[in-house]
Amino acid sequence: MMLKLTIAIAAGLLAVGQACAQDRPSQAVIESYIKSTFGKAPPEWQARIKPDETLAICNATRNNPSSAQSDDILKREGSRVAYPTDGKFLGDWKKGYQVANNGRGGQFSDPPGTVSGGNCFACHQLDPKELSYGTLGPSLAAYGKDRKYDAESVKDAYTKIYNSMAAIPCSTMPRFGVNKVLTDEQIKDVMAYLFDPESPVNK
Repeated sequence: MMLKLTIAIAAGLLAVGQACAQDRPSQAVIESYIKSTFGKAPPEWQARIKPDETLAICNATRNNPSSAQSDDILKREGSRVAYPTDGKFLGDWKKGYQVANNGRGGQFSDPPGTVSGGNCFACHQLDPKELSYGTLGPSLAAYGKDRKYDAESVKDAYTKIYNSMAAIPCSTMPRFGVNKVLTDEQIKDVMAYLFDPESPVNK
């Protein structure tokens, strides 16, 4: 009796799954709808509706690209990372704290001159004394200290912040530098917040 009930339930779930798959609108319909929701956005936002080559692959594979696609993403996105020409990766950690706590900017409804922030605490723990932080990303507490302030680790972190997909294909972390969410100086300041021995992150 129990076996028959289990089979019946499995068959029912399979039928529901097939029906849902058939009811799913086409990709063209989905893209058309998304575009329509940005109808009142300014022209520069309209241009951003169409995903770039990397994001298109991530969308099509549901963030699970093949090995070959992953290699292509790393190569393509790696070429888009602009490292500091002066070789200095660290700015002012106190300013970096402000950037990490700022969730403003990046919306077409923002008034002119609004400074964008990284909103880092929305996804990560940084300063271990902070009580409010997100858990979508790993804890970054003691980030520089745990890595002994190694130069290669500094460069790797800069790469990840500037263009997360140059480090991890289809990463869900924003591409702060490539998409001009943060300026080069802001990225340096966030880097200092992570790596400066005097930063509360490393205390």
